[in-house]
Amino acid sequence: MPKTYLLRNVPPIPIRARVLFLLTFVLLGGLSAQQIPENFKQKAKNLINRAPKDFGTIDNTFKTEKRDTVLMGYLNQLSKSEGYLEGQAYALNHIGRTLRNLSQEDKAETYHKKALAISEQANSIDFEVLSLNWLGVVYRRIDAVKTALDYNQKALELAESVENPSYHIKRSINVSLNCIGLLYRALEQYDLAIEQFERALKLEKELDNKLGLAINHQNIGDCFEQKGLLDQALDNYLKSLEYNELINSNMGRIICKNSIAQVRLKQDMPNVALNLLEPLQEQAIGLGDNLVTSSVFINSGWAQMKLRQLGTAEKNFERGLQIAEQYNMPSIAQIATKRLSELEELKGNQERALEYYKKMYDYDKQITNSTNFRYMNDMIQRYESEKKNDQIEVLTKQKEQADIRLRKNQTTLLVSALAACLLASILYILYRKYQTNNERRVLSLEQNMLRSQMNPHFLFNSLNSIKLYIINNEQKNAVHYLNKFSKLVRKILEASSQKEISLAEELETVELYMNIENIRFNNAIDFKIAVDDDINLDQIKIPSLALQPFLENALWHGLSPKEGEKKIELQVIKKNNGHITISIEDNGVGRAAAEVNKENRVLKRKSVGIDITKERLANFAKDYHNDFEVEIVDLFDDSGNARGTKVVINVPTV
Repeated sequence: MPKTYLLRNVPPIPIRARVLFLLTFVLLGGLSAQQIPENFKQKAKNLINRAPKDFGTIDNTFKTEKRDTVLMGYLNQLSKSEGYLEGQAYALNHIGRTLRNLSQEDKAETYHKKALAISEQANSIDFEVLSLNWLGVVYRRIDAVKTALDYNQKALELAESVENPSYHIKRSINVSLNCIGLLYRALEQYDLAIEQFERALKLEKELDNKLGLAINHQNIGDCFEQKGLLDQALDNYLKSLEYNELINSNMGRIICKNSIAQVRLKQDMPNVALNLLEPLQEQAIGLGDNLVTSSVFINSGWAQMKLRQLGTAEKNFERGLQIAEQYNMPSIAQIATKRLSELEELKGNQERALEYYKKMYDYDKQITNSTNFRYMNDMIQRYESEKKNDQIEVLTKQKEQADIRLRKNQTTLLVSALAACLLASILYILYRKYQTNNERRVLSLEQNMLRSQMNPHFLFNSLNSIKLYIINNEQKNAVHYLNKFSKLVRKILEASSQKEISLAEELETVELYMNIENIRFNNAIDFKIAVDDDINLDQIKIPSLALQPFLENALWHGLSPKEGEKKIELQVIKKNNGHITISIEDNGVGRAAAEVNKENRVLKRKSVGIDITKERLANFAKDYHNDFEVEIVDLFDDSGNARGTKVVINVPTV
């Protein structure tokens, strides 16, 4: 349980009750001074009289009280009345931190933003960096990736700008690195995340900060676990637990033991896992962190399910699901519904198992759509912001050069030219600002219809490939593929807002997609499109982005594991007056070999793109009062060896 502060022999107040008490205190405009311990009032008064400016001195003074929201509320009120800005910033930030750990991110955001404004007013880099980092943590917990990254990067830049940094500033640099690593982890870029954590780990060792060492080992362990490297994950979790024991961190112990138990479950050691988890349930409830609490209950149920303790397992799964749904944690809710589906299947209740499976799929779709939407929106906004900054930088340099010429020549002609140049620059900036605002307004109307046809992995890897051309100074290739990539993104955004598009537009989009994917295959794929002469592609309609899943399947399951020549041919043939036939043929390893390769992978990911496309084609065909067909044909040579796969799609035209 978190430490509480008592009046004489009054029983401890639970942390949630104390938070509600604080909020009531704020709404009612204050707390009677008689309700605050005299020793704390004296300590706060002495600090305000001394009015230290640095974080370290204030933190050492309130090291044992900073998690008590009632006492921090009193410190904020007293500091405000005395005009002590640093005291206000300290108190508000720690109230926000406690609310964040109780999964009340909206309230935490309010407190941290107030603390940031006061820190800027006080011109205190110590507290500005602290507020920025903790705002980044709040936004990361609600999956606002770009906003979180902006705050953490701003904190890092500000902290690194300090000459002769204090211990607190050095710690803040490590916190920023850790937060940026967690954002990479959220995007499933585990190797990049580990690089950030290991960089922070090195700096924490120099500072001998055991809390920082514990946190970074925990995060590195989580990345290894997600990659399927369980032994390396377990080693880092145990190191984290060792540091948490040294600093006597109850929260750290619970998180580490839960992670260790999860690895043991994946290693099929349920008894070991359950022995770790059962004592954690009450401890996690007392801790007040709903994310940790729900995870402990779900893992407990998983261990009990493996031990055939089905009744108890079901209760724990439902408890974890209830917490996840109550506090809007879809990723945790997805895990809970997955386990409940497995449990019902184990009990032989197929109907209930299917219900939970559908619910799990709904959560997965919610997470995927939300992540893709945020990732795409963040990327576009960042591109526009960088572009605008580049333009401002160019205009600034032009102005400086014009000023130099003006000082040298002092002629009316140059003054007039400079005035004209400045006027044109201002008009151009105003025009670009109007254009950008207009584009964002249009984008905001279209974002509700954006489908998750391209995941962050494709976007990230494509941009990495283009970045490699830039690093290798292959400017023509970089510009060429960057143009193709931007055109592809634009087409997908346009197509995703339409129910159907012309076959000509669809073929142009998939050709762009194949060009981008071909970069990652070193341009080794021979992709061709053949269309019958008597087909008017502009008059034939097809569901938008319907062909891409079949091409992606051919690429990554058929051609990726194949050595030698790699081909994909897309043909459009007129079948009869009511249908056309679209065939996609590859010379890959065939479905049987692809399935074997898929089963041998450490990390398995189920693709539902083709099933979704079939459903969309079915709905499309209904609009034409017609039918459709999708046939997947295995191709063999004369010796009976697999020589590829052919997908045949019959699409209605009337």
